Order: sequence, then C-alpha cells, then structure tokens
Amino acid sequence: MQKKPIRAALLGAGYISSWHGNVLRKLPGVEITAVCDLSRNAAQQLADQYGAPHVFTSLDDLLAANVADCVHVLTPPDHHKAATEQILNAGISAFVEKPFATSADDCRELHSLSTDKKVALGVNQNFLMLPSYDRLKRDIKNGTIGPIDTIEINWQFPLTPLRSGPFNLWMLRKPEYLLLELGPHLFSFIADLFGELKNVEVSLRNPIEIPGGITHHQTWQVTGEANNAAVTINLSLVEGHDNRSLRVRGIGAVAHYDFGEDTYRLERASLNDIVVAPLSRQFSLAGQSLVAGLGNAFRQLKSLNALAPYGFSIHRAIESFYGSLATGDAVDNRLSADLAARTIELIENTTKVATPQFIPVKQPESRDAKPSRNETMLVIGGTGFIGRALCHALADEGYDVRVFSRGSGSGFERNDSRISVFTGNLKSDDDLTSAMNGVSGVYHLAKATESTWEGYLENDVAVTSRIGEACIAAKVRRLVYTGTIDSYDASRPDRPITEDTPFDQDLERRNLYARSKAACEAELKKLEQSKGLPLVIVRPGIVIGKGGPLQHWGIAMWRGATACKLWGDGRNIMPFVLVDDVADGLVASMQAENALGKSFNLIGDPMLSGRDYFNAVGEASGVAMRAQPTPIWQYYVVDVVKYWLKRVLAKRSGLTKPSLRDWKSRAQLSPFKNGYAKQELDWHPEADRQQFIKRGIVDANLFGLNKE
Repeated sequence: MQKKPIRAALLGAGYISSWHGNVLRKLPGVEITAVCDLSRNAAQQLADQYGAPHVFTSLDDLLAANVADCVHVLTPPDHHKAATEQILNAGISAFVEKPFATSADDCRELHSLSTDKKVALGVNQNFLMLPSYDRLKRDIKNGTIGPIDTIEINWQFPLTPLRSGPFNLWMLRKPEYLLLELGPHLFSFIADLFGELKNVEVSLRNPIEIPGGITHHQTWQVTGEANNAAVTINLSLVEGHDNRSLRVRGIGAVAHYDFGEDTYRLERASLNDIVVAPLSRQFSLAGQSLVAGLGNAFRQLKSLNALAPYGFSIHRAIESFYGSLATGDAVDNRLSADLAARTIELIENTTKVATPQFIPVKQPESRDAKPSRNETMLVIGGTGFIGRALCHALADEGYDVRVFSRGSGSGFERNDSRISVFTGNLKSDDDLTSAMNGVSGVYHLAKATESTWEGYLENDVAVTSRIGEACIAAKVRRLVYTGTIDSYDASRPDRPITEDTPFDQDLERRNLYARSKAACEAELKKLEQSKGLPLVIVRPGIVIGKGGPLQHWGIAMWRGATACKLWGDGRNIMPFVLVDDVADGLVASMQAENALGKSFNLIGDPMLSGRDYFNAVGEASGVAMRAQPTPIWQYYVVDVVKYWLKRVLAKRSGLTKPSLRDWKSRAQLSPFKNGYAKQELDWHPEADRQQFIKRGIVDANLFGLNKE
C-alpha cells in the first residue's frame, strides 16, 4: 500500500520561503499543501508558485484546518518561539530556520516540548550539511587530523544593509541581534565539533551608525578555548573579498573547509624526500581543489545554480529531516533542537562579554528645517536609498511626511517628528485609502523585483495602476512617479537623449525592469488622460551618494567588492547623479506649477565615465579596483547560452529573448541632456567635478571602513 505524502506548510512568505519551497516540491513523498503569511497576497502568490491549495493569514487557522504534517517556521526570529510552540502543541512537526529562538531558555523549552509531545523538531543550521563538512567530520573522527590544536572560523562577507538599508530589518534593531542572526553560521560549528567555548574575549571594531541612532560594529573578533583548542572567530561585514571558511589544525594535518564555496582541502606531511616534497604537497592541494571545483561546477550547471552551496545546504537539511519523518528515526544531530539550543547559548555568552563595548543609542540631531507648511506628503517606497533622502528633504522643506511601508519602518527619527510610518499593503485598496487620508501629494518610488513578466504585471504594473486610482479618489493635487532611464534605447552614441526621446520601440526584448517601468508610466498616462490624474514623471539617472550601495549594477557587472566587468570599454560618460540632487528634484517636481503633466530626466552634469568612477573609488579607498573592459557582444553571447539552457534543461517558458540592444543600453552609450529639468524645475545639480566626487564617493564611504 502506497504511503500518503507528507504534507508541508510554509509559515512566512518572505525571501527564505522560496528556498524551502523549491526543495520541498522536488522531494518524493512530500507535497506543499499550504502557505501562511500576514499578507494574503504574498501567501497566495507563493501558494500559486508551488501549487499549494490552501492559503491562510493566521497560524491559528492553518493549524485548525488540519492540512499539514509539518510546518516550516520562516518568520522573523522574534516570532520563532511562539509559532513553534503553537505548532508543537497542535501535535504537528516543525522545521525552523536559524536562529532557532532568541534565547537559549526558549530553545530548551521548545526542545522539551517536542519530546513531551513526541513530535519531530528540526532546525536548519546553514553549512553544517554540505558534503565538504561531512569530509571534515570524517577526518576528525578517524584521527586523520588528530587532536585539534587551533580552529579558526571566518565569516568575512559584506552586509550591505548596514550601509544602504533597508534599516528596518530585525537584525539591525539592536547590536546583539546582529550576532543572533549571523552567529549561528559560525557558532554552530563550535557546538557541533566541541560543544563548549570557554574564556571568551571579544574585540569590536569599525563602528557604523545607521539611521535611528543605532551603532553596529562591523568587525567582531571572538577568541576562546574549546576542548583545549584555541578558537578564533572572525566576523567582518565591511565590503571586501568573500571569505567564509573554517580552518582546523591538528597534530596530523591541517583541514580547510570553505563553506562559501563547498570545498575541502587536507594538508598533510609529504612522504617524499625533501626536494620533491614541496612540489608533491602543492600537487596534492591543486588536485583536491580541481576535483572540488569540477564537482561543484557540474552540480551548479545541472541545477542552473539552484544548488550553489547556500541552496545545497538547505536542500540536504530538508531532505535529511523529511527522511527522518518518513522513517520515524531521530533527526540528524546537526539539525537537532539540542544543538541549536547550545549554539544560541554560545552566542548569548559571547554577547554578554561584548555588551559593555556597545555604543548607546544616539538621539537624533536637530535639523535646519523650514517652518511647517501644515501639508502632508505620502511617500511610497520611502525606505529605499532615494526614498530616505526624499523623506528628509521634504521634512526639511516643512512638509509632514507619511511613509508607506510593509514593515514598521526605521531610520526616520527626527527631533521635529515630521516623518511617520504607515504600515500597510500596496495591494489593499483599503490601506491605500487610509494612507492617503489628509494627504496633499503622493510620491511613488516603489519598485518590484521579479523573475517573470507575469510577476511584474501583478506586483508592479497593477500596483501602480491601483495607486493612481487611489490618488484620483483621494483628490491629491499631484502624483510624482519615478520611472527609469533604462526604458530608453541608449545604445546609440550618436543620439542624445532628452525628455522628448521616445522609449525603446521593442521593449518586449528589453530587461524586465525597464519594460515594467515603461508599462507603469503608460498605465498612469491612461489615467491622466481618461480621469484627470495630476501626474509628474521623474526618471533618475545612476544615483550615487551616502547610503547607496558600492556594488551598483547600473555602473558595472560586479564580481566582488573590488572586481567588476565594465559595460563595454567604460570610456563613455555615464548618467550619474547625486542622491541629494535627486531628492531636490523630486521636491521641485511637487512644488513647480509648470511641472504638472510633464516628465523629467534627473541626470547630473556630464562628469564621469565608468573608468573615471572606479579610479575615484580606488583613490578614495586606497584599493586597486579591477574594472575590466568587456565587449558588449560577450554579455549578449552569454545571455543567449543561458536562455537556451533554461529552456532546454530547466524547461522554463515565458523567458525574455536576449537582445544585443538591451545590453548596449545598459552601457548607457547615448549621452543624456539635463537642460529641461534644470529650466522647468529650477534644479541645480552639483556642477563641480571635485565636489561631485567628494559627495558621491568620498563621503559615501562605500566600503564601510572606519576612517578614524
């Protein structure tokens, strides 16, 4: 008799949910039956993706429906304990994303509850389930490495939100949350290999203050002792070369596990004579690296990168856990609640040592703002890079600002309290109506990030149309919408682009973002013509400045913090503009009477080519940037190969056909003119080259290093 499939439900429809869902839908004997999220739209979208028949907005309803044998807890960490407790009390198994809970006591309570209820409980600890880690554990167990003398664990990986947001992430709310979020990657190794960490000392460096007055240290060094071995844990979040590795030195060998790449090397003394030994040792290391590299390349090619190390670790963890559910066996110790509780305990002990070094929350400084205008502006997309600058520019001009955000919002603290946050869903007409109550003007800066055209139609174009309708109903005096210069055909160096230049006539062959933004503009134009929507469209150029990302893909194709491939030869002038100048232009677009019904390209004066930009970054940071000129046709050829691999191997449909003109347009080969925006908006972007570099690059501190 065939067994019934194990029914899996996803609690939470955020970023990590798709990683779990992609594994579950491929596991034999498992079916995804439900998705639960506070946002019904987000839950429905995910359910449609995986063919799940049930959608819920509360855990109570999910459990009462009796449609799941196991629930994946994928909510923010501060909700893990309550949700997991509720699931276990219902007699249903739970699989929880790290961190298991926010305290060791909570972890132990959940562990005890799962034992009492006799239901399975697993915790995903990334990077403990990769094949390379299996080899490390094997070599420790069989004595190849021998008694361990030292262990070094490195998580040296940029955390962009510390410098450019979003600042409302759970892990950024308190300094200790940062370690709770990232620490499980590192301390789970100690918990699994040793179980203890004594004599802990912590050194904190590279402080950075984020909006809201919270200071995080971007560099942590934790030292201690475990089982007579000296332990060093290095956590560095500044921009730089990726190093996520574990190095173990024993009496018999040195083992190097790179969990960012899923590779493993074992260094042992050579049995050859003293002349040949150095060569033999290097051949051994090279051979191990070659085998690992070929194996990983084949796996990632076959899966179209779905089984890169991060995804592969999740895949093996879920596969192992459901294997234990099917057989009734105990879960792998690396997924156990006991190991997860010990991991959190190690993090708690480390945090206690580090706490005296934390910097108190800084109160917002007074701003030189104009008197109140007694007028409120709604900013949709205000938590982004440009949005934050706009909100403060509006407040400085005397406006009250209401930020529409899905989350609680952060980074808008001011002494004058002119910025507030409205929590809502852009797909809810009721939320939009409430948000626009008493509002004079609306800014729409939000954008979608989708992988399909259908996704953009639903989550960008349809949402923009709904916002336009709400503006008409609320009788706002103006809607300012931010499009993109990407919608132009910028592939011709001989044709300057102005506001009179039409969009690319073949947008269906352009990248989805450029196509979607143009479609949004078209929908708003229809509402302007048919229903009198008061509309202004603004298209910023390549925006740089403080709070912006180092790895800006409008400038180059990045391959690391200091390595990138230029769009073409990198000699053409790029349409750069400073974020503060964009904010000023957006404010003027709301104020200028003659702006209504017009469109403006907010482009700075001609200043820098791609090469100039990277030379300035290198000079400001003291690092040799590797910006490699790359012919446009090479990008196109690679895109064509990827297109056919996705169609043939992955059987995907609805893909955008590669376009050489799209790649040329990404290089922004056409020059842009900004005279119209200057004249109509009385707009004055930075005109001095040295000041432009200072404001856009030097003061931006793109690498996040402490300059003191």
